[in-house]
Amino acid sequence: MPSEISTYVVPRADTAPGTYRAVTGAEAIAWGLIAGAQKAGLKLFFGSYPITPASPLLHALSNLRQYGVVTFQAEDEIAAACSAIGASWAGAIGVTSSSGPGIALKGEAIGLAIVAELPMIIVNSQRGGPSTGLPTKTEQSDLHQAVYGRNADTPVPVIASCTPGDCFEVAIEAVRIATTYMTPVMLLTDGYLANAAEPWRIPNVDDIKPFPVKFRTDPEGFHPYLRDPKTLARVWAIPGTPGLEHRIGGIEKDYDTGDISYEPDNHHRMTMVRVNRIKRIAEDLPDQAVALGNPKGKLAVVGWGSTYGAINQAVRRCREAGLDVSHIHIRHIWPMLKNMSDLLRGFDRILVPEMNAGQLRTVLRAEYLVDAKGLNQISGQPFKVVDLEAAIRNMLEKGEPQ
Repeated sequence: MPSEISTYVVPRADTAPGTYRAVTGAEAIAWGLIAGAQKAGLKLFFGSYPITPASPLLHALSNLRQYGVVTFQAEDEIAAACSAIGASWAGAIGVTSSSGPGIALKGEAIGLAIVAELPMIIVNSQRGGPSTGLPTKTEQSDLHQAVYGRNADTPVPVIASCTPGDCFEVAIEAVRIATTYMTPVMLLTDGYLANAAEPWRIPNVDDIKPFPVKFRTDPEGFHPYLRDPKTLARVWAIPGTPGLEHRIGGIEKDYDTGDISYEPDNHHRMTMVRVNRIKRIAEDLPDQAVALGNPKGKLAVVGWGSTYGAINQAVRRCREAGLDVSHIHIRHIWPMLKNMSDLLRGFDRILVPEMNAGQLRTVLRAEYLVDAKGLNQISGQPFKVVDLEAAIRNMLEKGEPQ
């Protein structure tokens, strides 16, 4: 009956003035990579192999050659990653992309980039797994793979975007970290972000602070593993520079000469240099902020990636109902920001909603010894706000999300 029909009025959004357009996560990453490369003063090379839901990034960048972008569709995932390494070796910023199964195939090549200490971006558009899994559905199932998924002690920085528009800023950040610290960087997005769209305020690129790369040109005292004392990043010398002929590769190098070395003490030293170089990134970053709520209280809902919108709305509704809950959303998955331990310990309880079996929760418990509880959904679908609201109320009342 018509009398049973109800209406719901959506109020006008409170948005900052500016020029807006709709943008998908894949488009925003493409533009962010280009902006980051330009701010670094580098050419952008993108080597990729088609895979759902990562392929839209290849499609987007292949149409932007007027901005100095070179794209290459390789015959397989390994070739795609190795082509990006070659581009970085030659003085460009090499980028490759895939989803979970393809990232697994790229693993050895990523290890090569780590030991060669070359800047590289690996974009992982996560999907349901394992193996072929749910290629058209979303999941957050590759956090452990990104943080831990290589042989030996070979950490890489891992950052995660949280909205389609945020993909632009995160892509620039990935280029900055990669070129500043001479390291591969894993950028985590997912099928939901890659394909979703939102109104995006077009930024003024002149407002983005440049971070120009300084290539080594002086042959005096040169070897390829000379390091910046602050960042521990090695020098970057373009092949063909007179007097800077050198060789890098996958075998361990001597700390003092850059030559191949099998010495036990040297391998220990080089391993710890690679570990500490990544740890130092946290010193270059601002403290972890609270996305909504107070920096201390009864409950913190800690999220990452595309769960941002649902968590933020659920926390907002609960706070309007008088509940003591805050939202913390992590962009820098590894290394985590230097104030994270103190921030988490300011809350009586911690809830970690994830579209996996509890991967961020495991990292938080291992790193900070906090009793984080997980709310895990592995359905290929994003969280519903009502489900998160119920979990928040259960955590505050019973100490468990369900």
